Amino acid sequence: MKNILPLLFLLTILSCKTEKPKAVSLKEDVAILANDSLRGRETGSYGELMAAGYLQQRMEDIGLQPKGKKGTYLQTFTFKPRTDPHSEVQFVTGDSTITGTNVIGYIDNRAEKTVIIGAHYDHLGLGGEGSLYREGAAIHNGADDNASGVSVMLKLAKRLQDSLNGSNYLFVAFSGEEMGLLGSNYFTKNPTIDLSKANYMINMDMVGRLREDKTLSISGTGTTPIWPQVLNSTNTGFKLVLNESGIGPSDHTSFYLQNIPVLHLFTGQHEDYHKPTDDYEKLNYEGMGMISNYIYEIIKELDDDPKLTFKKTKNESEEVPRFKVALGVVPDYLFDGKGMRIDGISDDKPAQKAGLKKGDVVIQLGDSLVTDMMSYMRALSTFEEGNVTKVIIDREGKKVEVGVKF
Repeated sequence: MKNILPLLFLLTILSCKTEKPKAVSLKEDVAILANDSLRGRETGSYGELMAAGYLQQRMEDIGLQPKGKKGTYLQTFTFKPRTDPHSEVQFVTGDSTITGTNVIGYIDNRAEKTVIIGAHYDHLGLGGEGSLYREGAAIHNGADDNASGVSVMLKLAKRLQDSLNGSNYLFVAFSGEEMGLLGSNYFTKNPTIDLSKANYMINMDMVGRLREDKTLSISGTGTTPIWPQVLNSTNTGFKLVLNESGIGPSDHTSFYLQNIPVLHLFTGQHEDYHKPTDDYEKLNYEGMGMISNYIYEIIKELDDDPKLTFKKTKNESEEVPRFKVALGVVPDYLFDGKGMRIDGISDDKPAQKAGLKKGDVVIQLGDSLVTDMMSYMRALSTFEEGNVTKVIIDREGKKVEVGVKF
């Protein structure tokens, strides 16, 4: 039934244009976008086009103006898949191409500045490159990644439609993020608004798994001097983990590279990331509502302020070492203590064979002390396949030493 009911709801919404639109909850939006019938929303697929149609209708029902191509909500872009992962994507037409579709709505308050709010709606389809599932093709519904962000974006659009008017508001559901930020890259190079009026961009990517301690990661906090003050003054109970860099593995990067201040909100990795088990039943919808309210308060705080000043940040990705081996763990990126806390263990990898567990905190790898993610990565980069070393972990307050073979 979980595969049929959301689809029936989708068809009802798309067919009842003459009736007053039904109020749609966060959970209903996610249940539709993460439904098996959309087959993982891979860029250019029929499932993604179905999702784009749903988002277009939702924006219309909310009352957003179309801001895609030629008076529509849609902005299509065509590209050739990359054969070299280090090459830049080519937006072209012709044979052997894929067409992605951004969905764009707008609130025009005739203001001098525009706030851009975005989230990607594509996912991995049946798996393939990027999937962490090793048992063949399966539908990757991507409820947290990133139906969660899209649903929060739509909730904000509804709320902003009838409230704040100190800015214009552009809402973009991006395609092609999983293939390399393609939709946001294309939009910033082919904007449907005057980007010189863009005040800042807020990106929501994986905001559906807020933990009990309410830890919320926010990146881009160094892209304008006022961000830390605003984020702390409007905070109503989150444990904030702030990261200054404007560059990261999500769509805010495309806007940072256009000298626009950005924020990226993220509730953390989990064991269902890039797997078929990332389903809508597992999301924390109360937490998503809290995040929506928090973003609204941030926007409200800045509503009457002058346009923000852009500031370049250190590109932390340039400092990431290259690895010849993998330990086989999912780091807890929200951990703000000393060391690298393990949030998941991959099957049949060195960490599992050594007896490491979720929740263990790596404090030493070989002869190198581990104080944070960067020191962990530097230590890991020194090893090659076949090397044997020790790992010292903090397990529930006790130091434990294990041997690991890469």
